[in-house]
Amino acid sequence: MSTLVTGGSGVVGLALLKQLVSQGREVRALVRSDTAAATVARLGARPVRGDILDFSAVASAMDGCDVVFHVAGYNEMCLADPAMLFRVNVDGSRNTLRAAAAVGARRMVYTSSATTLGEERGSVGNERSPHRGWFLSNYERSKYEAERMLLSEKTSVELVVVNPSSVQGPGRAAGTGKLFLDLINGRIPAVVDSHFSIVDIDDCGRGHLLAEASGLAGERYVLSGFTLSTEEAVGLLEEVTGLRLRLPTLPGWLAMGGAGIVEMGSRAVRRRPRFCREMMRVMSFGHSYDGSRAVRDLGLEYTPARQTVRRTIEWFVQEGLVTRELPRM
Repeated sequence: MSTLVTGGSGVVGLALLKQLVSQGREVRALVRSDTAAATVARLGARPVRGDILDFSAVASAMDGCDVVFHVAGYNEMCLADPAMLFRVNVDGSRNTLRAAAAVGARRMVYTSSATTLGEERGSVGNERSPHRGWFLSNYERSKYEAERMLLSEKTSVELVVVNPSSVQGPGRAAGTGKLFLDLINGRIPAVVDSHFSIVDIDDCGRGHLLAEASGLAGERYVLSGFTLSTEEAVGLLEEVTGLRLRLPTLPGWLAMGGAGIVEMGSRAVRRRPRFCREMMRVMSFGHSYDGSRAVRDLGLEYTPARQTVRRTIEWFVQEGLVTRELPRM
């Protein structure tokens, strides 16, 4: 039987595809462009054209598949209109599950996000955390609604949910990875006192496979390897690169005010802001996630923080993204 991966040309999808192909499995990847098709074909997967908003196309792509990995999603902030965010993350996920049921797929692993845990400020989120009842971003809300919707659907498909924290490693220059890159390149004049959880990209891929093999239907598994404070992250970057990166720390209210000014200025000239209040709200709130259930119940082993950071920076250098000399690289 075949396996279908949606979002196979994205960062997480590519990591997952590599591991599926390495197991000798017959893998299809749902793609929307020629570029994406060429990317997954080079890895040994069979590209199938389609859009998760098109039920018929999704059902056709997964016909004959036993397992579906629904990785595709839309992760953006500072959007003037978040409608597409909800269409892709909620409606697209509904289409994917219902299509899987229609073609008789046995199991679907859904890539949610640890942000759906909605833990209170200062607490450590896990699979049983009560949601705080409000949302830091439209992205968080869209993934929360998608996850709740999928878990409430009554189908024959065994649904297992994985909730990755910030996914970082070779191939990722967004999210926390962009923060690392901007710090290294000297593009950030100050930092905000916060903390964030990270899962190595390869660990994330393995977590998906383990969830497929051993995850309980209807259950969630947080994938999160380590948590760093802003100070710890800067110190680790200094240790790995040999750079001196000590920066002033801004109070949250000042950073939020600055984000508001940038946002209003960009909106005034009808440009999407590079920085906005939504982004600052997420950053200043901070996140700590407990990924130990995936260790206990699935057998996942996490990569140490220093190794993940070093691999990420080495990839930055290889891709020409670092604009200054690194003493220790």
